[in-house]
Amino acid sequence: MSEELNMRDDSAREASMNRERELATAFVDLADTYAPGFDPLRLFQRLVHTCRGLLDVDAAAVMIADARGTLKTMAATEEQAAFIELMQMQTGSGPCMDCYRTGEGRSVPDIAAERARWPEVVAAMSDAGYRSLHTLPVRLHDRTLGALTLLNTATGDLPDGDLDLAQALADCATLALMHWATEPRGDDVVTRVQSAIAAKSALETAKGMIAAYHGLPVHEAGRLLADYANGHGVSLADTAQALVGRTMELAVVLNGNKTAGH
Repeated sequence: MSEELNMRDDSAREASMNRERELATAFVDLADTYAPGFDPLRLFQRLVHTCRGLLDVDAAAVMIADARGTLKTMAATEEQAAFIELMQMQTGSGPCMDCYRTGEGRSVPDIAAERARWPEVVAAMSDAGYRSLHTLPVRLHDRTLGALTLLNTATGDLPDGDLDLAQALADCATLALMHWATEPRGDDVVTRVQSAIAAKSALETAKGMIAAYHGLPVHEAGRLLADYANGHGVSLADTAQALVGRTMELAVVLNGNKTAGH
């Protein structure tokens, strides 16, 4: 019995140490603006995938507001999560919109209970199989720039500490964004955020172009584009801009992936 307890203790200590290593790596990865090929698209993708990987959540998405205060989805771990964000932006209501407007987090442990308040959002979440939602402000000190959304297929609150950790990850990503710029144009928040939103817009356009050219679904075109950038060690934002600006041929993405695969 004593030996069994010792084995359990050793397992628990090892799991704790592994999680600490994962957390340390996650914060370094989010903060490293000097990494080769760093761009805001990878930053936000890294944020949502880190949240899904380290927290007890099934999906995550992040929205950022442009200069006019209009929220844009920058990254999502699942297409359904991006659609739920879009639904809130289109209707102008929902916990994420409340979070952005007030700068305060919102936890909805059972979204079905809010059907009268947010009918479109509840319907979209139910159709996608999500039953609870937690959203936190993406902020720079006391200035709210957007919202990070965490979704679960089960009802209930997140484990103690997960919301604090998610907020810390979001704050870290925001600080990283403030240290990034495509060119030296000043240090104001609006410039950095607009640059990130412009990069996301170029990415969506490039995905549509690849999808039309190769006859693929848009999400598959996005995967091809990301694979090309990863396989060639280039910036995803720069690659998308090159496609949109016609300085790079659309066929290169598919052919380049085949070459990288060999």
